[in-house]
Amino acid sequence: MIQKVDISKVIPNPDNPRFIKDYKFKKLVKSVRRFPQMLKLRPIVVNKEWVVLGGNMRLKACIDAGLKQVWILQADELTEDQEKEFVIKDNVGFGEWDWDVLGNDWEQQELEDWGLDGFPFEKEAEEEEKYTRKIEAPTYKPNNKKPKIKDLYDDSKYQELINNINKSNISEEEKKLLITTAQRHIVFDYSKIADYYAHSDKDVQLLMEESALVIIDFNKAIENGYVKLTNEIADSFTKNGIL
Repeated sequence: MIQKVDISKVIPNPDNPRFIKDYKFKKLVKSVRRFPQMLKLRPIVVNKEWVVLGGNMRLKACIDAGLKQVWILQADELTEDQEKEFVIKDNVGFGEWDWDVLGNDWEQQELEDWGLDGFPFEKEAEEEEKYTRKIEAPTYKPNNKKPKIKDLYDDSKYQELINNINKSNISEEEKKLLITTAQRHIVFDYSKIADYYAHSDKDVQLLMEESALVIIDFNKAIENGYVKLTNEIADSFTKNGIL
């Protein structure tokens, strides 16, 4: 039988495997405050010891919402195994949403306010923004002194690997592969590279741009396939206050 009881009488289930992340939980609390009548239509299920079997997060939301009483349904006829089974089955979603029907018959903002996540339009907007966001490039002010080439990068780890590869007894084909991949361990100092670029002639500058050692035109860099590399360099330059 459904009954209304003091909220302090209901015991949260410490073994419930279901939880809600912070922003979703805030939506649940908001929903409880805006539509408390639904709590009677979907009561919290408890066992004979008043421990929650179904509605653990709703109980927590009710507490956060400041409710003094909640509607409960006591299932005192279940065995211990049935109680464990109920806890899991109560949290399993067997169906899928028909997004076309939702999009035609409900307002998207309402669906989001009611806690429905994963609406396709929201994902499309996020994807669109990810690829169309404006990049704010920092302004670079070159130093007066042109650095030496040896100071632009650190290849000590690379050279160590090359020596070990050349001394090994593996095939020439395998050596070629490992020597090529060993270049990943060369560490570049992009702030000094930018200084070197600023004091170089046009031919060197053009080749440095084509190699993505410096990014002058973000759109061109993306066209040349340096999207990931652009982000890495941009992050490094941003930290150093340069482009």
